[in-house]
Amino acid sequence: MKYDVPAADSNEGWEQYSLPLGCGYFGASVFGIVERERIQISENSVLTQNNLTNAAEIYIHFPHAEVTAYQRGLILDQATAYCRYTCNGVRYTREYFTSYVDKVLVVRLTADQAGALAFTLAPEIPFQCDFGAEENLGKTAVTNTHDHAIEIEAKFEYYNVLFAAQFRVITDGAIVAVGQTLQVSDATEAVIYFTCGTNYVLGSRVFSEVDPRKKLDPIDPRPRIIAVIEAAERKGFAAIKADHVRDFSAIFGRVSLDLGNPIPADDLPTDAQLQKYREGESIGYLEALYYQYGRYLLICSSRRGCLPANLQGIWTCHEKSPWGSGYWHNINVQMNYWPVFSTNMAELFASYNDLNQAFRAKAKEFAVQYIAANNPENYREGEDFGWCVGTAVYPYEVCGGPGGHSGPGTGGLTTKLFWDYWDFTRDPAILRETVYPTLHGMSRFLTRTVREYDGCYLASFSASPEQMVNGRYVSGGCYYHTVGCAFDQQMIWENGKDTLACAALLGETDEITTLLTRQIENYHPIEIGWSGQIKEFLEENYYGEIGEYDHRHISQLVALMPGTLITHDTPAWMDAAKVTLNERTDNSTGWALAHRLNAWARTGDGDRAYKLLRHLLGTRTLCNLWDTHPPFQIDGNFGATAGMTEMLLQSHDGCVRVLPALPAAWATGSFRGLVARRNFTVNASWVDGHAVEISITANVGGPLCIHYPQLSKATVQDDSGAPVEVETRSVDRVAFATRPGGTYTFVNIPRRHLAPAPQAIFVAADRMTISWQGDENVAYNVYRNTNNAPGYDRIAEKVRGFTFTDTNTSFEDEEYVTYKVTSCYLDGSGESDGPTRTICHATRIYKERYLLKIKAVNKVSKTIDQL
Repeated sequence: MKYDVPAADSNEGWEQYSLPLGCGYFGASVFGIVERERIQISENSVLTQNNLTNAAEIYIHFPHAEVTAYQRGLILDQATAYCRYTCNGVRYTREYFTSYVDKVLVVRLTADQAGALAFTLAPEIPFQCDFGAEENLGKTAVTNTHDHAIEIEAKFEYYNVLFAAQFRVITDGAIVAVGQTLQVSDATEAVIYFTCGTNYVLGSRVFSEVDPRKKLDPIDPRPRIIAVIEAAERKGFAAIKADHVRDFSAIFGRVSLDLGNPIPADDLPTDAQLQKYREGESIGYLEALYYQYGRYLLICSSRRGCLPANLQGIWTCHEKSPWGSGYWHNINVQMNYWPVFSTNMAELFASYNDLNQAFRAKAKEFAVQYIAANNPENYREGEDFGWCVGTAVYPYEVCGGPGGHSGPGTGGLTTKLFWDYWDFTRDPAILRETVYPTLHGMSRFLTRTVREYDGCYLASFSASPEQMVNGRYVSGGCYYHTVGCAFDQQMIWENGKDTLACAALLGETDEITTLLTRQIENYHPIEIGWSGQIKEFLEENYYGEIGEYDHRHISQLVALMPGTLITHDTPAWMDAAKVTLNERTDNSTGWALAHRLNAWARTGDGDRAYKLLRHLLGTRTLCNLWDTHPPFQIDGNFGATAGMTEMLLQSHDGCVRVLPALPAAWATGSFRGLVARRNFTVNASWVDGHAVEISITANVGGPLCIHYPQLSKATVQDDSGAPVEVETRSVDRVAFATRPGGTYTFVNIPRRHLAPAPQAIFVAADRMTISWQGDENVAYNVYRNTNNAPGYDRIAEKVRGFTFTDTNTSFEDEEYVTYKVTSCYLDGSGESDGPTRTICHATRIYKERYLLKIKAVNKVSKTIDQL
């Protein structure tokens, strides 16, 4: 990433042009301003009331004005920023990085002429105000200088946060303390070391203590911060940088991605490339950069022993951050961690796991309160109801359980991350000590949030995140509360399925697994509506009858992504998901486009997923490649990286799918180091849209099932060159046993040739006659789906011509009928996917079923009114 102008010294400049560095402990945003460099510092425990606030500003004044050959940039694989320019014949260079190993920001300043470097270091604590003011948001600071050091002490009133920062300046020139600044002159080189921290200690106390002023002990962080800065000074620049690059690149360098375009020949700055991309130019290099940038940002903002990435990662310049920079659990914090396992960075999940474990005690209290208030028939005093989570969590607060605009499904959406923690690592200790207790505790809660309605176990209360009664939010509007919405039912099912899988692996059974076994087949997480869509609400008929038609959330499709219920093994549900995605539209906020990108990738439609990527990168990405909601919100970056990975590799449905949603735009390319579930590392290369080599390393061994077109006809050998005996499960799928550490390579993969797909389908409802547009040289298969079945019945095969009449369906008995037509060659091979058409008829039978659902919704109205 590179730029030929500085960022403007403003909030807009910070958001659009500053370059982010981060070491988990704090974040730094570098502006690259010539006369007064600005480095803005964020520290994720520096909060006022549920609000992350700007921690510090570092200003470095230079006697430079007119400059030439200006350039600044960010080197992702080394996590270093730079700024270079020439002034009065002297070439000046600034280098910046934040070290996780040594917990410091390092700024190295050099001049290519002896004694030409001079500057003044002048840090500030912004937005100070006296204690005792409105809302108890007081913020005061004291700055002291001596010799080559600056020390800052700050206090934040609301949570009694004590903040300390330390600077050391090492130079070959003269240095003098003047007021609250350090002035350097006659130097050729200078190194500035900075670190900061607070008295925050992550643990159950900060969440369980009611009084905000008692959440933290008044322990002075200065001794710890001074020890860090003195150790850095002794260690020196070269050793700190070497350890930093080694540490960062050890994670970042695990994955490489080539989308067929080298660095553009014109070598344009990143913002200029982005502008050309917005104008329609294809720049594979920029897309690959954007992908790796998401990985870079996650490494910077989520390290073991630190707070996890929030809505803005680890960066904010604001006095009051958007949404307080909290951890939003109805999609956003989960999206932050969607790429953590598949892009080979599993250890970064530790920071979110630590936060979750810390707020678990408070979450257990909320679970008891929730069941007592909403499902009193399931309440028993003193009983363990597990834990729950609503939407907002901050480093000091869990803001209640489910309610308002999101139902209990937020818990299952969260625990899906933990199942993946196990499934991608296959670490038995993680399974037993972390994953199973987490999922089992959530099952204790979720199994009590449902009521039985005519054999169905439906969440009561239930809400699809942020959907309003009147569609769009207006003053006085209210969120739509119901029973058994798709979001809750799907995530309750996913958590239950994963809990039972964990229990089976560990040989565990108890009253919760017994209760789950009784309930899980009756959650009815998927229902198809009259438009052929996945319903968002049970009482919905046609798509969009309830709530905002093109809402940013696609909550009724969490079973598709990040869930595992809607897959290619449930083709009718998959097609219904496509209907919903089309109706929801491709127009939305940054993170919501990222969710749509992931969902389309899961459907296997690479070109549609790519369209979403272009939309996200082209319209919801700022010049520094940060995602914008708007404003800046980092989950769009992480979601985009996850979605691009889903286009290249999937493993959620029991097999490793290579290039499952490859778009035409990525005709030639390669990737290395992506990870599939069961802890397989996958490399692949392709030419003209066809895989030429696939390599799988079994990190822990075990059975491998792998899917790619015509794969059963390929050559496969192990790392010694010996042929591998495989079980052929279909022409596209093989399975075999692997040994720990073994590598298996597929080559000589034949090309697949598909029949031309039909382009449209029509149904004459009065006669149940299906017609389509197609090619007279191929044959067609006709499929039918009714009654929410996950798959289709094939009702005709190898039809010649373009019509077929269904004489075996009594339309009067069906809520809906969906027909699908595919094409194949005359011998039945080369079947292509095809379009669907849904027709409906509100018969007496359907009306009776519908009334039962309405009764279920109305039955819980008094409970809902109390929320």
